[in-house]
Amino acid sequence: MTQPLLDPFDRAIRYLRVSVTDRCDFRCVYCMSENMQFLPKKDLLTLEELDRLCSTFIGLGVEKLRITGGEPLVRRDIMTFFRSMTRHLDSGALKELTVTTNGSQLAKYAQDLADAGVKRINVSLDTLDEKKFADITRWGRLPQVLKGIDAAQAAGLRVKLNCVALKGFNEDELFDIQSWCAERDIDLTFIEVMPMGDIGNEDRLGQYWSLRDLRGELEKNFTVTDLAERSGGPARYVRLEETGQKIGFITPLSHNFCESCNRVRITCTGEIYTCLGQEGHSDLRAPLRASDDDAHLEAAIRRAIGLKPKGHDFDYSRQSVDGRVSRHMSHTGG
Repeated sequence: MTQPLLDPFDRAIRYLRVSVTDRCDFRCVYCMSENMQFLPKKDLLTLEELDRLCSTFIGLGVEKLRITGGEPLVRRDIMTFFRSMTRHLDSGALKELTVTTNGSQLAKYAQDLADAGVKRINVSLDTLDEKKFADITRWGRLPQVLKGIDAAQAAGLRVKLNCVALKGFNEDELFDIQSWCAERDIDLTFIEVMPMGDIGNEDRLGQYWSLRDLRGELEKNFTVTDLAERSGGPARYVRLEETGQKIGFITPLSHNFCESCNRVRITCTGEIYTCLGQEGHSDLRAPLRASDDDAHLEAAIRRAIGLKPKGHDFDYSRQSVDGRVSRHMSHTGG
């Protein structure tokens, strides 16, 4: 029987997030600079290599696979990869295949994703105001994303909105976004902005809106009850009693979530980051390409998991951006 993937703190690794591209058709101000230098395509793992890598992790006990980017749906022929993962869902080895997307390509791919066995998706959306959306994404168009969300729901996909809480930007939309999701039966999770990468003139500290404060705003209008529920990720959930709506909070800064971390991330070049908020990483591309023997790759994966730290160092509490990491979120994958 294959030994489970355990990190140095005896946390079993069950959740793998894989970036399939660093490219994106948006340039969100908290994620990347406007003039990004993307990787040469030859540096990216091929779809076949992504399949082999993910399959090896699944063989080692990973049960949840999330595909990210950049924007994963702009990767050429990406549905070939999704269809190849269906065999692991059919066998029962993989319990869930999910996607994080900006929604721009959902009108085109929602039905194909559903046909490949994807049951739910996360859509990143921080405002329902068309002008503000254009400002924060730099290149995005809100109607295109809303059309994609409609297509996803029509295809039977469960949609969850990921909304980055940004001070001075979407504070005034809190109840509009909450109400819009409730009306459409869309799940909603708020995320604190994280200090990742050089984003030009944007002010990280000025963007930071603690979710403790956001929750306080919700409590002015609703009875907010904490839930014990966990989805396998870092979110903690509450229920708004008046609507029955479930709201998630991802709080890497105001409430560190590292103690139960069961996740690792792989970049589109085959680097494995065992912590989103640390610089330490290992290379899996070299062992992947060095041999067709998966035992060589498995050994490299186990060595990498053996280096997983207890947690990140993100900290805004001293009115400075501490624990910053140099890579952009789009490099690691959401």
